[in-house]
Amino acid sequence: MADSSKQGSHPSEDQRKAIYEGLSEDQKKKQTYTEWVKDAYNNQYENWMPWIEDKYLAWFGTDNKASYATKDTLDKTKVTGISQVDKLQDGVNNLVGDQIGKDGLLAPVGNMASKEGINRAERGGKDEHGSYGGPASSYTDPVVKNAQGAGQGLAGGAQSAGGAVTDGVKGAGSYVGGLFGGGKKE
Repeated sequence: MADSSKQGSHPSEDQRKAIYEGLSEDQKKKQTYTEWVKDAYNNQYENWMPWIEDKYLAWFGTDNKASYATKDTLDKTKVTGISQVDKLQDGVNNLVGDQIGKDGLLAPVGNMASKEGINRAERGGKDEHGSYGGPASSYTDPVVKNAQGAGQGLAGGAQSAGGAVTDGVKGAGSYVGGLFGGGKKE
């Protein structure tokens, strides 16, 4: 027990291997241990990073993600190179960004855009609970997962067809090359 308290809530390498060994044989065939660990890490990153970014912005400034992104985008529009005009433009950029920031007139809009727009985009369309549809998730999540599966099947079929066409063209090319003296020299 003392070892696990030193490491916090993160499982040790031995604990991760034990969890992986507890998976069914079908699951083990789908992924190697390394792939499984990488997926687990990516899932945790997808869940935690938007929250960490939100907390950082809340603790150390007056921005939410929408106002921060607005200011950053507007800062890239400076074109004059004249310090007085750039300073004026900085003021306007901050005024616009601050209106959707923490204490701005449009703070609710900025907060919604941050939570439902930017955070969902970072999480691949999922909310903070891992659902695509929020309250309607019992209806929407199966639809989304079926659509993703169909898209992957379609992409896999197109890849297979493309590979067969490429192989056929390569075979025809070597045949034609052989007729005119091309091909392997021995």
